[in-house]
Amino acid sequence: MHIYKVIGLMSGTSLDGLDLAYCHIWKKLDRWEFKILESKSISYNQETFDKLKKSIYLPADELLILNNTYGIWLGEQTKKFIDEHVLEVDFISSHGHTTHHQPAKGLTFQIGSGQHLANACGQKVICDFRTNDVALGGQGAPLVPIGDRLFFGSYDFCLNLGGISNISFEHEGVRLAYDIGLANMILNHITQKVGLAYDKDGQMASKGTLNKIMLQQLNDLEFYSLPFPKSIGFEWFVEKVVPIVDGTEDSMENLLHTAVHHICEQVALQVKQQPTRKESTLLVTGGGGLNGFLIDTLQEKLGSTVKVATPSKTLIEYKEALVFALMGVLRLEQEINCLSSVTGAKRDSSSGVVFLPN
Repeated sequence: MHIYKVIGLMSGTSLDGLDLAYCHIWKKLDRWEFKILESKSISYNQETFDKLKKSIYLPADELLILNNTYGIWLGEQTKKFIDEHVLEVDFISSHGHTTHHQPAKGLTFQIGSGQHLANACGQKVICDFRTNDVALGGQGAPLVPIGDRLFFGSYDFCLNLGGISNISFEHEGVRLAYDIGLANMILNHITQKVGLAYDKDGQMASKGTLNKIMLQQLNDLEFYSLPFPKSIGFEWFVEKVVPIVDGTEDSMENLLHTAVHHICEQVALQVKQQPTRKESTLLVTGGGGLNGFLIDTLQEKLGSTVKVATPSKTLIEYKEALVFALMGVLRLEQEINCLSSVTGAKRDSSSGVVFLPN
C-alpha cells in the first residue's frame, strides 16, 4: 500500500490567506483514505491582499508578473512549512489563486506559476487543475466534489462555505455539484469597510435585524435562477453584488445579519429541491463553518429533516487544501479528478500540469 505524502495549497476568493495541509493519502481496498498531519494558514499582509483583490483589473503584462512573483511566494512559504515540521514530501499540489473566471468565454486563470513555485521550494508541483476542464467546455468548477465523493460519501450533501458557497451530492448514481452563490465574500466585504477582516463567530451579525429590501435585491439576482452546471467568480461579485451592498444605507450589524439570512436561504432552497431521507446529513466545511450564527441560521432554514454536521476545526479549515492534494494524487495515478457531471464538460478528465524543480 503506497502512501502519498502531499502538501495541498489553497487560496480562496475570500482572500483570507493561504492554507497549507500536509496529508498522507492512500488507497485501501479500492477506497481512498487520508490523514491531515500538519496544517497552517498564512494571512495575507495588506500589500498582498490589495494586489490579489485588484488583480482582475491589471493589464496582461502586470498580471503575468504577479503570476510569477506569487508563485515564488507560494514556494517560499511551502519550503518554510516543510523545514519547520521536517516533512518528507512527494510533491506539492497547488490550486493557486483565481484572478479570472469566465467559463462562458473559455477563460479561467489561477495565478501562482507552477515552475516558479517548484524552483522556490525544490519540490515537484502539480497545479492548473481548471484549465483543461474549461477547454473541454466545462465550468472548471467546482472541483472539490471529487473529494466529496471519494472521502465524504457517507454524507447526503457536502456544502463548502468559502468566499462562494457550493454544494455537492449524488443523484441517481451521478455526482452533481455547482456554485450556489454568496458566502464569506459578502460578509468580509461588509466588515472590511470598517477595517475588520471578518465577523468572528457571526457575533456582529447576530445583533442585527433584517433589511428586507436588501434581502430581496440579493435573492432576485439572476444567477440564482440559472440551471446548473454553473459557477461564479470575483467578477460577478464586483458587478452584481457590491452595488447592492454599497448602495444600502444601514448599520454593519444589519448588513451582516441580512447577508447571513440570504446565504442560508439560498442554500436551504437548493437542498430542499433534492429528494431527502427522513434524516439527511449536510457536511459543512470552509470558513463559514466556523460562523456559529450562520450555522444556527442554516439549521433553522433547513428544518428538522436535514441535520447540519460540522467536523473538526482542522477539516473545516483545510478540506479544500486536502482535496487538491487528492487531485494531485489522482493526476499521478491517471485517475479521473474532474467530473463532467459537475462541470458540464464533454467528458471526465484527469487534470493538472506537472512541474519539476530546476
